[in-house]
Amino acid sequence: MSKFLFASTALFMLIAASASAEEKAFPATLTSQAILPANTIVPAPADAPEFLKTSGKFTTPDRKRTEALGTIPGMDGNRPTGLSLPFAGQAVQGFSGIKTMPDGTFWTLTDNGFGSKANSSDSALFLHNIKFDWDKGTVEIVKNVFLSDPNKKAPFPIVLEGAEKRYLTGADFDIESIQPVADGFWIGDEFGPYLLKVDSEGHLTDVISTTVDSKPVMSPDNAILSLPGSPTGKMPAFNLRRSGGFEGLAMSKDRKKLYGLLEGALVKDDGTLEQADGHTALRIIEFDIASKAWTGRTWFYPFSDLGESIGDFNMMDDTTALVIERDNGEGTADKACPDPKNPKPDCFATPAKHKKIYKIEMTDANVGKAVRKIGYIDLMHISDPDHKRRQGGGEGFYDMPFVTIENVDRIDATHIIVGNDNNLPYSAGRALDKADDNEFSILEVGEFLNAK
Repeated sequence: MSKFLFASTALFMLIAASASAEEKAFPATLTSQAILPANTIVPAPADAPEFLKTSGKFTTPDRKRTEALGTIPGMDGNRPTGLSLPFAGQAVQGFSGIKTMPDGTFWTLTDNGFGSKANSSDSALFLHNIKFDWDKGTVEIVKNVFLSDPNKKAPFPIVLEGAEKRYLTGADFDIESIQPVADGFWIGDEFGPYLLKVDSEGHLTDVISTTVDSKPVMSPDNAILSLPGSPTGKMPAFNLRRSGGFEGLAMSKDRKKLYGLLEGALVKDDGTLEQADGHTALRIIEFDIASKAWTGRTWFYPFSDLGESIGDFNMMDDTTALVIERDNGEGTADKACPDPKNPKPDCFATPAKHKKIYKIEMTDANVGKAVRKIGYIDLMHISDPDHKRRQGGGEGFYDMPFVTIENVDRIDATHIIVGNDNNLPYSAGRALDKADDNEFSILEVGEFLNAK
């Protein structure tokens, strides 16, 4: 065993030993990797308004319209990423949920666009059917499905309200999670937060508001909220932070229930965040598909000590599921800034520490209580003995030091697929000065998937 491998093994054992008894570490081995280049742009639909033919026109700090292509530099903090806005077309980026299909392809989706409701009105919402050539390490987009609202199902005016083709944009909804069904797709939104249903052509059929404990769940981006006419007037009530909606959406194995996992903790009447097991906790909310209604059953997902957000959520069987949990750091510790409060362009201000996938158990017995965390794999410490990585990592290992890792699903009894959201053109966690590509990796994690 080399000194490097010995040191890596010792470090992994130290990290595992420091975890609580409920958080047992399991090994993961990279078996395949495919890369979709960051700068992957597709044309808007031919019948889309001219407004959607370019995207990113409102991404300056003041949201001032900028028509000249490639004139707004993409920045990760004070580090340029090498790509600039606006784009000629729609960016295939922001992958934020994935589902394995029986034919070997996968469905995924592009989120709201450029990070906020205010700057994404020209970012079209769309889903992708993709497949991989693992031998070549490439990603093929088989089909794009652009979302639209021809039957006026949205309970508020959409950006393209008066257009002939009412395509949906990132100022209407922030789509973050996906479950394909026979007649279309269920999608989790963060703005409402809403549960959305679209048909196989991407036409909106249902917009379902969220309730927990018979109370509405409201984000500050919910379109039905309005500010008072006076600075002294009463502010509208909401109980969820911005970008705290349905980051995760799982489906029961009998395909009768959906489980929406919020990214942000609900705020209680006293102004504090909900907790479980002594940690800030997120709600998992059960939805009955046949009746299109919330059942009233919820579970709590408690963060670990370093956890700040979740990235994706998919059921494995009747009671167990996979959840990505992360901190908000990115980049590797060897390139950390000496002074995080005064970061320079040649270093990572807050390196990644906590990028994990947990296996959880949610049963009838713990309804209304915390899920059980069976164990985790550490995405910063993935074994790569056969040199399968195409980028990232080092001798004998692969890592995922991205700020957002938002795709995980089981492929078979021993393998999962994992992918990052590159927040195009803003995230640069793999390199200091280059926008992150979309990396999709197959991990062998048989012991983890079979853990009880």
